[in-house]
Amino acid sequence: MSEHLTPYLMFNREKWAELRQSVPMTLSEADLPGLRGINEKLSLTEVEDIYLPLTRLLNLYVGARQGRSLVLSEFLSQKENKVPYIIGIAGSVAVGKSTTARLLKALLERWPEHPKVELVTTDGFLYPNAVLRERDMMKRKGFPESYDIRRLVQFVSDVKSGKKRVEAPIYSHLVYDITQETKVVEQPDILILEGLNVLQSGMDYPHDPHRVFISDFLDFSIYVDAEPALLKTWYVERFMKFRQGAFMNPSSYFHHYTKLTNDEAVVTAAGIWDEINGKNLSENIKPTKERANLVLQKGENHLVSTIRLRK
Repeated sequence: MSEHLTPYLMFNREKWAELRQSVPMTLSEADLPGLRGINEKLSLTEVEDIYLPLTRLLNLYVGARQGRSLVLSEFLSQKENKVPYIIGIAGSVAVGKSTTARLLKALLERWPEHPKVELVTTDGFLYPNAVLRERDMMKRKGFPESYDIRRLVQFVSDVKSGKKRVEAPIYSHLVYDITQETKVVEQPDILILEGLNVLQSGMDYPHDPHRVFISDFLDFSIYVDAEPALLKTWYVERFMKFRQGAFMNPSSYFHHYTKLTNDEAVVTAAGIWDEINGKNLSENIKPTKERANLVLQKGENHLVSTIRLRK
C-alpha cells in the first residue's frame, strides 16, 4: 500500500517531538523510578520527545469531548452529566504498556482541565485461578477466553455512563491470582484502561459472542508495538530480573523458578514465551493493532522510534 493511502499519519521521533510545542515538563528525574518497568530505561528525554506531545494531543481530544458534552446538556436543558474520557492501552506482554499507562496518568493528571485520572488494568477481570484450573485453562491465561468479559464490559459501561461509584477487582502479580481487594472508581475525568485485550471485539470471542465490547467504549486507543524477536528478548530479560527480585518472595507463585540455574531459567522463560505469550500475541493481540488510534513503535532499549496516528 502506498504511503498516501494509509489510514495513518507517520512520524519519526524528531517530527513528533516538534508537536510538543509549549507543553511544560511536569515530571522530574525523581519521578521516573516509580513509573518505569523493571526492565526499562525510561528517561526524561523520552518523556519530552514522545509523551509530552501525546499528552498535548490527548488534552485537545478531551477538551473537544467535554465541549460536546456541554453542547448536549445545553440542547437538552439538563445539568451536565460527567462522563469520563476513556483511553485504552493495548500491546504484548513485556512491551511496556504498563509503563506507558502509568506515565500518561502522571502527566495527564497535572493538566488543570482534567486533574482526576484513574488507571485500571484488565488483569483484574481474569477468571480466578480456581476457575481456570477447573476449565484446564491455566496455560491460556491472558487469552480471550480467560477473561470474565461480561464483568469487564459491565465495569466499563458503568464508568462511561457516569455511575458515581464503580468497583474493579484487583489482580496480584505476586500470587498470580485475583485478590479480595477492589479498586473504587468515582467519576474520573479520564480513565486509562490498560491490558492485552482492550482492542479486542466480537470476532475475538467466538466462544462467547457479545453485542458490546470494551473497544466500543474507548474514546482513544493506543497500541504499544515492537518486533516479536525484541519482545521475546525483553520477556526473558524481565523474567531473569524477577528471579532476583519478586520471585525471591516465598509467597510468590513463581518462587520455584529461583531454584533453577541461570541457563535453565533462560530456557524456561523462552519456552513460556513460545508456548503462551508469543502465541497469544500472534493469534489475539497483534491482529487488534490496526484498530488503534495511535501506534507507538518501539525499537532497541524500549525507545519509541516511530509514531502512527490515525487520520
